[in-house]
Amino acid sequence: MTEDLIKQIDALFHPESIAIVGVPRGMKTGKLFLLALLDQGFPGQIYPVHPKADEIDGLKAYPDVKSIPGPVDLVIILVPQHLSLDIIKDCAAKKGVKGAVLFTAGYKETGTEEGKELEKEIVRVARAAGMRLIGPNCMGLYSPESGLSFFPNLPREPGKVGLISHSGSLANILARTATTKGIRFSKAVSLGNECDLKAADFLSYLGQDPNTGVIGAYLEGIQKGPFFLEALRKASINKPVILWKIGSTPEGSDAAASHTGALAGSWGIWEGVARQGGATRVAGYEAWTDALMGFSLLPPELGDRLAVISGPGGLAVSSAEAIGRAGLKLAELTEDTKAALSKVVPPTGTSLRNPVDVGLAASLDMDIYIQAVWCTAQDENVDSMVIVGIGLDPEANRKFVAAMIEARQEFGKPFIMINVPGFDPALAGNYCQAGLPAFDSAERAMTTYAQIRRYQKWREAHK
Repeated sequence: MTEDLIKQIDALFHPESIAIVGVPRGMKTGKLFLLALLDQGFPGQIYPVHPKADEIDGLKAYPDVKSIPGPVDLVIILVPQHLSLDIIKDCAAKKGVKGAVLFTAGYKETGTEEGKELEKEIVRVARAAGMRLIGPNCMGLYSPESGLSFFPNLPREPGKVGLISHSGSLANILARTATTKGIRFSKAVSLGNECDLKAADFLSYLGQDPNTGVIGAYLEGIQKGPFFLEALRKASINKPVILWKIGSTPEGSDAAASHTGALAGSWGIWEGVARQGGATRVAGYEAWTDALMGFSLLPPELGDRLAVISGPGGLAVSSAEAIGRAGLKLAELTEDTKAALSKVVPPTGTSLRNPVDVGLAASLDMDIYIQAVWCTAQDENVDSMVIVGIGLDPEANRKFVAAMIEARQEFGKPFIMINVPGFDPALAGNYCQAGLPAFDSAERAMTTYAQIRRYQKWREAHK
């Protein structure tokens, strides 16, 4: 990627002025883009463009982009596709417009020659004027640090996850729900049809962005495969890339083609791309968010030796099984640790071996859980802690959460929290907000842990 392209994309994420073309006066779909910017507190100028309105939501409106007196950095285009070319020409005629987001669908994803040719002409006009395009058929940009948003009520606190998505709805859903898993975003882009800027362009950009530490991508297909693989490899050397690729089955391929006009490839090809490029490949929304949470909240250097503390005996055993299936190890606790545990763990219905089963009584007396965790976490043979615990009332759980946060800080080891099904669902969010990843099962937790270990090894081998 050239320095010029990096600067062009960076300018789109840091506009000082935005025009919204086709924003309605009433509450229709297009109004969401204006409300999103106002809700996010965009600090620059916002110019509604409407042929008949003098004012929209307290902001002076203009009949077209050329009539706006000040400079315009970014244009969001909401008009139907048959009017879009004229709007692009209007933007091209106004000097200084750096880029445009094309929201409306109806281009190459329709499969018609007319739709394909319209996309090509829009790109030709824009590129001749030095403009870059995002979309069409997309939501555009979200960046809390810049006050950009593509939907109202998205989090305003920035984080370290960069997001690339062919789906606008998935980008919006993830942005709205990810804070419950401790995930916050540096920058996000909904790409749609990729008539101009491609996933590989944003992958290269986020790979060198100092404010991005983890990259998540939902892709339905790629263009220029060798360029994408090169961009993926370079990005992965710097930071983890979590790749959810759709379109590797006939059913998925057909759906992707009608959604964004994407050309998909076989599962084997994509597996090879991910392996060579160092990406962590996932399938499904839950696996995607698990990986984004794990890579965001766990340290980049992890060990293989894990200790399990659990009250429910069955979940203790299943956690041990999950550790083995993931290619990890149960830590061999020292005799000193076992001796310390024997002083706090009840003698019946429990186990002092790893996994440490503290028994049902621990849910009634949270100090048993807490002291067992404290004894085990200080063991030099333990790299990471896996904790399956729950109290029977809110006060007990508040005490447990606070104690786990303190223990993680005291020992400096990764703590992985496992939810107990059927109990307080809010606990997971409390842990994640404090930087402790919480998973719905040990199986999902260990899958993510093993992914981080594999990435560690790939990165060390390719530096």
